[in-house]
Amino acid sequence: MGFPITRHRRLRGTAGIRGMVRETILNTLDFIQPIFVTYGAGVKSEISSMPGVYHFSLDTLKAEVDEIAVLGIPAVLLFGIPETKDAVGSSAFAEDGIVQEATRLIKKWYPELLVVADTCLCEFTDHGHCGMVHTHTVDGVVHGDVINDASLDLLTRTAVSQAQAGADIIAPSNMMDGFVHAIRAGLDENGFEHVPIMSYSVKYASAFYGPFREAADSAPQFGNRKTYQMDPANLREAIREADSDVLEGADMLMVKPALAYLDVIRTIRDQFDLPLVAYNVSGEYSMVKAAALQGWIDEQAVVLEMLTGMKRAGADIIITYFAKDAARWLRR
Repeated sequence: MGFPITRHRRLRGTAGIRGMVRETILNTLDFIQPIFVTYGAGVKSEISSMPGVYHFSLDTLKAEVDEIAVLGIPAVLLFGIPETKDAVGSSAFAEDGIVQEATRLIKKWYPELLVVADTCLCEFTDHGHCGMVHTHTVDGVVHGDVINDASLDLLTRTAVSQAQAGADIIAPSNMMDGFVHAIRAGLDENGFEHVPIMSYSVKYASAFYGPFREAADSAPQFGNRKTYQMDPANLREAIREADSDVLEGADMLMVKPALAYLDVIRTIRDQFDLPLVAYNVSGEYSMVKAAALQGWIDEQAVVLEMLTGMKRAGADIIITYFAKDAARWLRR
């Protein structure tokens, strides 16, 4: 062979060498496990479109939290399904709301386990949108507009109530303009200046959310969320969204979804120096689960490769329904 001879394979020859030169290391400390809490008693109900993911009532929640804690996963992300819904999502900011009650229990059981509270109204409103709406009917069809500024007060009240219940991190996912500023001001005014905001800064109007809407009972009753969530075709807009959140006081940024948006994760990583979260969303989870149940893929290998790709793209933290499985696999 002619000179120069570059033999890249020298660093691939054994598992030991591959491990020594590995550039991206996936760790259980990278993960946040979502949990769906609901009203009632004795509820542990599998979500049909998300095999292995369940609704838990408060009295069945501890076994799930025990497992998460034993596995060394450092944080959970709470979503709540209330018993009653109304036009303004009042259950979202009630002192005895389902997320607030779950937060108190988890912090009692495991004070060091981080509770991240999703701050949105879609699970709590009877119309399924992420803020207040003005509706009108045309030819018998209901149309509605989400009212941005009036929604900020309700979202701020929700964030404050979650912090009062003991949430360690507030994670607003509503995509209203100015939501980080409003929530930061509300938290600070109520003595929670120490509570960080993990902002859903770059949240696309994605088809990958389908299974979540069953899990959270949050499908819009009319229209869609394209007027406030981002167009999947846009990248430069993601920089503008993240920049606004940084200026408004966000402590962490997020890109959601993750798998089809690795370029966005890399762009935000390169542009901003805050911790970056990737949300491995329900549709991404369900596709892998469906293929694995058919025997078409090696689930463990695919999941770990997928999560590694998200971290390689620049994510510091990964919200994933695979957190428990991945933690077990990484122990081996």
